[in-house]
Amino acid sequence: MKRHLYTADHEAFRESVREFVAREVVPHHERWDEQRHVDRETWVSAGKQGLVGLSGPEEHGGGGMFRDYRYRNVLLEELAAAYAGGLASSFSLQDDILVPYFAELGTPEQQARWLPRLCSGELIAAIAMTEPGTGSDLQGIRTTGKKVDGGWVVNGAKTFITSGIQSDIVVVVTRTDPDGGRNAFSLLVVERDMPGFSRGRQLKKIGLPAQDTAELVFEDVFVPEDNLLGVEGGGLAQLKAMLPLERLSIAAQGIAVADAVVATTLGYTTEREAFGQPIADFQNTRFQLAELATEADVTRAYVDQCILAWNDGDLTDVDAAKAKWWATDMQTRVVDRALQLHGGYGYMVEYPVARAYQDARVQKIYGGTNEIMKHIIGGAMVRGARSDR
Repeated sequence: MKRHLYTADHEAFRESVREFVAREVVPHHERWDEQRHVDRETWVSAGKQGLVGLSGPEEHGGGGMFRDYRYRNVLLEELAAAYAGGLASSFSLQDDILVPYFAELGTPEQQARWLPRLCSGELIAAIAMTEPGTGSDLQGIRTTGKKVDGGWVVNGAKTFITSGIQSDIVVVVTRTDPDGGRNAFSLLVVERDMPGFSRGRQLKKIGLPAQDTAELVFEDVFVPEDNLLGVEGGGLAQLKAMLPLERLSIAAQGIAVADAVVATTLGYTTEREAFGQPIADFQNTRFQLAELATEADVTRAYVDQCILAWNDGDLTDVDAAKAKWWATDMQTRVVDRALQLHGGYGYMVEYPVARAYQDARVQKIYGGTNEIMKHIIGGAMVRGARSDR
């Protein structure tokens, strides 16, 4: 079935991405896995080629593609084909979360101050939500911002922070009003050299080793009023407004990886022999390949529709939650079964399917766990049924 998502411009962009991946990613990503971060030079090179900052405003050096996610999706597909999951995830954080935050919530001064360097790859940004005792329940956040003359004094700790070590600026979800309920939280931008801001451990994960993940510590960090992003007390509402794009990004990554794994597994099974014939000639193998390809194709059709809905400004919280839940569950199923078709070789990290297996598991956790996604979907269904009575 022909795919109708892309235009000739998107396919021309794909050629540029492929050239970048071949030159700047494939020779290095195993080393990135070992050193547990991507070289900063790669960020700058990607910026020069227009591969980061795609969602940023053109007047600040971005690609102006905030409402055409197809360009970002091309990049995800090509990075998935190279099994560069750590880089894909890091770029997604920058382009699908942080750049839109600054573009949508920042003052003109903040945009001029940070967006050009975010879009060029010279600045790496992070967002700090999760705390040691708080996961998906953001209202349980304990990091505090005490109001003082000219700003806030921030104290607390965050964990599981992507780009935590390399980040130059961090958007910190902070409790600025102890009694404010849902209006208790604000987004404060903490900069690398602010006194009292330090990095804790760089965390070792079972997957995405090239994606630098760390603990952050805030001890009496003074954050000036000019570093308030958005409205004081509007943190949770601002986070919620940006979640559909983050979840679409995770879903898009899920189907991109699944497609890559299906293609790799097809190639492996047609070449690998057992009992005197290619294992692709066994009925069970063909049944498995058929199921994997069909699951991926059906999921891609829905995610493509979500991408078009985002482009039109119509992607709802519920549709994004469906895409995130389904695509990441599908991804883990497909990768697990593809690994089985590789036999013992599938368990060896030198084989791409093993890396995909390690990287896939977190997809069902970050961006809101898949259980939270089901809660969002089911809650909307129940509210809709009651309103129809």
